[in-house]
Amino acid sequence: SHFGAKVLYPPTIQPVLKSNIPIKIKNTFEPLAGGTLISATSPTNSNPIRGISHIDSIALLTLEGSGMIGVAGSSKRIFETLSNQNINVIFITQASSEHSICIGILNTDAEKAANAINFTFDYEINQNKIQNCIIEKNLCIIALVGENMKNHQGLSGKMFSTLGKNNVNIRAIAQGASERNISAVINEKDVKKALNALHERFFEEQTKQLNLFVMGVGNVGEKFIDQLHQQKKFLKDNLKINARVIALANSRTMYFNDDGILLKDWKKTLDNGENTEISNFISKVKNLNLRNSIFVDITNSSAIAATYDQFLKQNIAVVTCNKIACSSDYENYKNLKKLSRQFNAPFLFETNVGAGLPIIDTLKHLIASGDKINKIQAVLSGSLNFIFNNFDQNTSFHDVVKEAGAQGFTEPDPKIDLSGIDVARKILILIRESGYEMNITDIENNCFLPAECMETNNNDDFFKSLITNSAHFNDLLAKANAQESRLKFVAKFSNGKASVGLQFITKESPFYTLEGKDNIVEFFTDRYVDQPLIIKGAGAGAAVTASGIFADIVRIGTI
Repeated sequence: SHFGAKVLYPPTIQPVLKSNIPIKIKNTFEPLAGGTLISATSPTNSNPIRGISHIDSIALLTLEGSGMIGVAGSSKRIFETLSNQNINVIFITQASSEHSICIGILNTDAEKAANAINFTFDYEINQNKIQNCIIEKNLCIIALVGENMKNHQGLSGKMFSTLGKNNVNIRAIAQGASERNISAVINEKDVKKALNALHERFFEEQTKQLNLFVMGVGNVGEKFIDQLHQQKKFLKDNLKINARVIALANSRTMYFNDDGILLKDWKKTLDNGENTEISNFISKVKNLNLRNSIFVDITNSSAIAATYDQFLKQNIAVVTCNKIACSSDYENYKNLKKLSRQFNAPFLFETNVGAGLPIIDTLKHLIASGDKINKIQAVLSGSLNFIFNNFDQNTSFHDVVKEAGAQGFTEPDPKIDLSGIDVARKILILIRESGYEMNITDIENNCFLPAECMETNNNDDFFKSLITNSAHFNDLLAKANAQESRLKFVAKFSNGKASVGLQFITKESPFYTLEGKDNIVEFFTDRYVDQPLIIKGAGAGAAVTASGIFADIVRIGTI
């Protein structure tokens, strides 16, 4: 009753306990619910934890200094002082070194208690043997309560590891010799997250709740939401993952629901949202402070990519198909990876290269097992592969590019694909994930577009320039046919150098038979010397990209 259940007034309960009378507690708001039974004997139950509760508005007073070590009566003086001031002590902890003692009291008593303690230890403070009493306010005591906890190993470990994984910092810990209670002092802002995380850990059937904050609901975003809605029951029944979308946002509106957004009518829901402000979106995510939070970026926005560090620092995982962050300045890339490790927040970007193909994941496993990447050869643009596979004497180049855009294979700005920038970003990410330091400016880009095309400022002008320069593209096709070759835009890395560019691929190459929008990657390593490790498959399209994002979220759910 000490933790939260103020309706159980101890002096009233004591005679009932003496007479061994069971007590049944009911919920006024849910009278038909079973309630809680308190009795002298516990029912047979493998779980020793009976409840999780907390006390709000706690202040922690810390008195420390070498003048307390080995000096008898220090604790007595503190408690006598507080007793004389009619201040109730809720929580006590002291290290075996006797260098400090922490006391938990109500926020409202903090200044009064600190002044009284400082007055009592005035001599020691003036002699610099003890420091002035330190006050920390707006804290909360959270407690596991149970019977026979001392005979169950690892309960404290489970409690503290659960809080740690959710970035909940513990300020102090106390546990009685009977082990009926394990208490920890945490920040008040973390109490909801802590209670839910501990309840999930100790009482739910190992179902992990993921809270998703989705930015971007275009072609890929819409497919992702459809897949999530379709697989929701499968995830819960088979993988014990309960994935809830807490927020949806596009460039115009955003919508939040603490209990999860119903995906059946998500478009109508989003239309009724508030105006999108990136800073406001981030603030809402932080203030909700939900356990197992994941920010999902399904945009191509550099402004959104620049916010990843803010999420990672709050122990919020980031899943992204946006290549901008991982192909930005090397120091920024390295910092994001560091923040991910430091704050135990996964940073996954499988779809940055090859849409849903397991390229980056395979690469990580190679490196983790001790292999070394020596050479990479790849066709990494599904859109360019589609374009050159369908470009022939009967179909103009600009018409094929338009068709690729209509099918969702290109970026909103197709010049990003055709200029080679997109491929350069992808090979750069693979190089960095292989353990090499490199920036985008270090990659040689042999662009096949005429200068006039590159100088355009919008899509309309870009397509006009493709028509104007039709002879240039027809000439490339004629040269390839004359050599019995096929046009492929290839990325290469070897001996510390990288390049991207259009090549004439002969029949002997595995790239020659690459059809449709497929990608292919060859990894030459210390272990794969003569015959490379090859990954091949569809490398563009909303559905496969969405499935890659989905897979990254499932990875986090199974950690």
